Amino acid sequence: MSKIGFVGLGIMGSPMAGHLIAAGHEVYLFSIPSVPQALIDAGGKPCCCGKEVAQKADIIITMVPDTPHVAAALFDANGIAEGLSAGKIVVDMSSISPIETKEFAKKINALGCEYLDAPVSGGEVGAKNATLSIMVGGSQAAFDTIKPLFDLMGKNITLVGGNGDGQTAKVANQIIVALNIEAVGEALLFAAKAGADPAKVREALMGGFASSKILEIHGDRMVKRTFNPGFRIELHQKDLNLALSSARKLGLSLPNTATAQELFNSCAAHGGSAWDHSGMVRALELMANFEIGQKA
Repeated sequence: MSKIGFVGLGIMGSPMAGHLIAAGHEVYLFSIPSVPQALIDAGGKPCCCGKEVAQKADIIITMVPDTPHVAAALFDANGIAEGLSAGKIVVDMSSISPIETKEFAKKINALGCEYLDAPVSGGEVGAKNATLSIMVGGSQAAFDTIKPLFDLMGKNITLVGGNGDGQTAKVANQIIVALNIEAVGEALLFAAKAGADPAKVREALMGGFASSKILEIHGDRMVKRTFNPGFRIELHQKDLNLALSSARKLGLSLPNTATAQELFNSCAAHGGSAWDHSGMVRALELMANFEIGQKA
């Protein structure tokens, strides 16, 4: 059994850490504002800071919201870097900037430690069910060491390439997810306004070429008007900001990604930053002056 540190125990991190504890690993925990009591009751060991986590664990996992939070968790006073010693492995499972990730990796490597970026896809449901897709950047040796732990948290686990490539894959994933949410929202809104039962239309489409996880899960949310996260719009905005800023640096145009971001921005302007990202459909509904489920 491994000595594992886990920093960041929110909607995603808590169930992920829980799977590691349930598998019998010794798991040291730190989170702001506090470590969930359920994880302590399950056998997790709370720590006062990231430094203490890193001192006690051989493998340290971070799962926090954004690039500045990873930087703080790693390099602030009493952060993870202060507790590292040579031979340890840091695994960042947050979704953050690929460019900054490469810089973080260099700093951790300079301390004699390995660094993996391993962002995930699958949301709260995937975290709870241990069915996350995990996209990894880093060395083959470090990946091979951590793979048994990834297997406790996910099902589709891929070493994409070197440091930063896992984050690049996650940004690509978030582009696809956003554009699919937009497509499903338009389709169900069209069906409802045309007078068809959107639930039945969704059911019919699930048997054809238009079938997708987004249609299955988020289409159901749109029909039932259940927009509790899930995955918050403000976090998807963050991911699309990474896509669009990186695209500018690469000289790329991502026109439909920009449109999806504007729809998220509209939701946020109407108080929806904390809605599930399937709530993008509400921006489309505002423009149509019509809601899915409303009678045409």
